[in-house]
Amino acid sequence: MTDRPDRLDPAARPLVDAITAVFPDLGGTVTDAAEARRILRAAPASPFPVPVVGGVEDREIPGPPGAPDLPVRIYLPDAEEDSGTRPVVVFFHGGGWAICDLDSHDGTARGMCRDAGAVVVSVDYRLAPESPFPAAVEDAYAAVCWTAEHAAELGADPGALSVAGDSAGGNLAAVVAQIARDAGGPAIARQILVYPATDARQKSGSFDANATGYFLTAAHCAWFREQYLGPEGDPAHPHVSPLLADDLAGLPPAHVVTAGCDPLCDEGRAYASALRAAGVTVTESHFPHMFHGFFGFPELLDDARRAHADVAQVIVSSARDRKNGG
Repeated sequence: MTDRPDRLDPAARPLVDAITAVFPDLGGTVTDAAEARRILRAAPASPFPVPVVGGVEDREIPGPPGAPDLPVRIYLPDAEEDSGTRPVVVFFHGGGWAICDLDSHDGTARGMCRDAGAVVVSVDYRLAPESPFPAAVEDAYAAVCWTAEHAAELGADPGALSVAGDSAGGNLAAVVAQIARDAGGPAIARQILVYPATDARQKSGSFDANATGYFLTAAHCAWFREQYLGPEGDPAHPHVSPLLADDLAGLPPAHVVTAGCDPLCDEGRAYASALRAAGVTVTESHFPHMFHGFFGFPELLDDARRAHADVAQVIVSSARDRKNGG
């Protein structure tokens, strides 16, 4: 990045440098996923208190046929929220399908629960390379089906069910929305895609423009893809690259968050455009001077707080539409 101007918000530069310093050199000196996870677990914890919610429960739900039970973490909003009319969100964490977990994204899930008054079901899907594609997709869809069936017992409205995720989790949310449409259910009210991976061919202009210097690098992305797909995987498969699906019509309304200093920026924006062209209602929150990962730092970044507020509004709108008969 020495020969390019720094397009990052100056307020974000110290944060990017700090998290880059403790993040594993994926695809470089670190090639083993288990070692990458160990390095991440050893990184300093956030000094900020987590958002307070009404309740948190770790439990296991049935996984897809032939697969192990699926750990989830369920976040319940404050008791004063109207039980039974709350929206419910199935959340998939990021991490390139290979790293991160319920704990790494605990603050994000808590924030959604608190800000939107929503039940949030965060999914600990199987990780690659131990469980390569399509294991994560199958787990994600199983979690959505379970949540739809059990929403009432969680105090939520199954008709106000959203899928959400960041990065690889955004990919899973987009793919599951397509699978649910094609399978005839469950009905999904919103898909919330935070800097989603939508095109595993990794050839967009932002991959070159943001290849280094903004935390997530092109080398990281190549390593993630290698873990997820293995040597024989097809990056053009629509359940890997939802942008390449033949038909995007009939999908639930989408909210897409993108960051201008992110290798995934162009494919996220391209997916929003493709959905809109297919007749899907789309809202976008684009932050030109933010980086991949900024959504996880609302305590430090104004843009992250704005992005969280936008997401909460989308989740709330799913319940409002139900009340209005929409």
